[in-house]
Amino acid sequence: MKKAVVVFSGGQDSTTCLVQALKEFDEVHAITFDYGQRHKLEIEVAQSLSAQLGVAAHKVMDVSLLNELAVSSLTRDDIPVSNELQDNGLPNSFVPGRNILFLTLAGIYAYQIGAQTVITGVCETDFSGYPDCRNDFVKAMNSALVQGMDRELEIRTPLMWLNKAQTWALADQHDALDLIRHHTLTCYNGIIGDGCGECPACHLRKAGLNDYLNEKETVMAELIAKQ
Repeated sequence: MKKAVVVFSGGQDSTTCLVQALKEFDEVHAITFDYGQRHKLEIEVAQSLSAQLGVAAHKVMDVSLLNELAVSSLTRDDIPVSNELQDNGLPNSFVPGRNILFLTLAGIYAYQIGAQTVITGVCETDFSGYPDCRNDFVKAMNSALVQGMDRELEIRTPLMWLNKAQTWALADQHDALDLIRHHTLTCYNGIIGDGCGECPACHLRKAGLNDYLNEKETVMAELIAKQ
């Protein structure tokens, strides 16, 4: 039996990955992390979507220790999300160590349930400058988990080389465009669906959706060429 664990936030990217995984694997588990993020609503969204889509199990894991260590606009209410880069060249929404921790725990969970694959929606093509969304990082984490647990495991990143328009096309390819547009939470200000329209996440999401809706055939052809 082919089993997979999807790192699932309830946002556009991870929901697209989950919808795809449910068609490709015999058994899919979703794992969501409560790290004291700015909007607890995303955990509720993840729970609702997991139930609606019919995953084998949805695990919500308390990793609130990350909040104590990682100061970010996504972990502190008094730090407004900004497009301006910090002195280190990263946006203030970067949560240091987040994907290191998430992929480590997802790998342990996969080991526990006998899953061969961990899926995450990170992307290097259209991303916010986060170093833990790059392909080199994922490859390094994959190698570390295999060596540290002495067990074969693949970290799969279906969106790594897709831009946001192509990610929307992938959702449409799996008949989930409306679900992902109206029922996921990507907005940094905690608004489900199309979001606030003002934060960096909403700008990226909206621009990609507009590009896809305006050039459907072209974008879908680009997606198919990458598959």
